[in-house]
Amino acid sequence: MRCGLRMQTNRRLSLRLSASALIFALGLLAACSEPRDPPSVKSDDLTLKVPAIKEDVQHRSQSDIPLMVHDLDNDDPAVRFYAIEGLHRLTGNDFGYRYYDNEDERKPALQRWENWLKQHGGK
Repeated sequence: MRCGLRMQTNRRLSLRLSASALIFALGLLAACSEPRDPPSVKSDDLTLKVPAIKEDVQHRSQSDIPLMVHDLDNDDPAVRFYAIEGLHRLTGNDFGYRYYDNEDERKPALQRWENWLKQHGGK
């Protein structure tokens, strides 16, 4: 019985040491990462742009709407997707815009967005 108890104690100690080593290693990795810029719709980096759009939607902030309308004409379909999702959630409109359409197919909806922007005090 004593031998079994000692084995359980050793296993627990081994698991604790493994968990501690893992936490230490993760801490080192986090400390070695590059500093990140704050989220911004102006960023070309999707990992910064997308959280900024989500924050705008969450806080109902319309200050970045002109940038999102501009992003509807971006070459990257992912940028266009997040831009139209943010615009739709903020304004309730999509004006028939589909991020996956080709450039010519997107033009009429993009023009509707630009007209909407002018009517609402945007650039």
